[in-house]
Amino acid sequence: MIKKLNYQLYILLLVITFFTTKTYAQAKIKLFNEKNLKGWYAYEAVSGKQKDASKVFYAEQKMIRLYGDKVGYLMSEKSFKNFQLTLEYKWNTDSTVVRKSNKKNSGIMYLVPTSTPDTLWPKGIQFQVKEGATGDFVFLQNVVLEVKGKKTEAGKSVVSAKFEDAEKPFGEWNKVTITSLNGNIKQELNGKLVNEGTQVEVSEGRILLQYEGFPIDFCNILIRDF
Repeated sequence: MIKKLNYQLYILLLVITFFTTKTYAQAKIKLFNEKNLKGWYAYEAVSGKQKDASKVFYAEQKMIRLYGDKVGYLMSEKSFKNFQLTLEYKWNTDSTVVRKSNKKNSGIMYLVPTSTPDTLWPKGIQFQVKEGATGDFVFLQNVVLEVKGKKTEAGKSVVSAKFEDAEKPFGEWNKVTITSLNGNIKQELNGKLVNEGTQVEVSEGRILLQYEGFPIDFCNILIRDF
């Protein structure tokens, strides 16, 4: 009887382990395959939307590299609802790379609705990546959020300042974690909570990587569905 119970317990543990591992694996998605820009499209103001993103931006050395003379963005083809997005970025230190601006300014947008038109910049929330302001919320095209108990104003581009500085020195890799769960948003940078809010009105959308003229690299782009 004891042996039978032990065997049944063993089988139960195997089943639990199998389904737990399977669920975890299914929930974690690699948004960048480290080879090419499959799963993304590009947009820049002159030529508009480019299904072949490599006509505007680059996949090199297992990184997404945004540089050149065309301000624009990469947009994920997939849309996500409740998720945790993690990625790493660093400013490109190669002085020979073509740039449009010397101002260190970029961003990671999320919850960009599939219905919103392509423009600079579309509706959604931005994790600001900018010298002196990395970690700020930027709410675009009338998106609002409650931050520290107060609802933000609706507008074309509204900023809610970061809680603290957490960006590493120029040229070093930084890790970003963005969590969106049932209307609650958290932005983390290098393990520190730099911004959060509640009751966001946009519940689902795509991921967008901004290029505003200063070369920037992204890698290890992963998203986990809840």
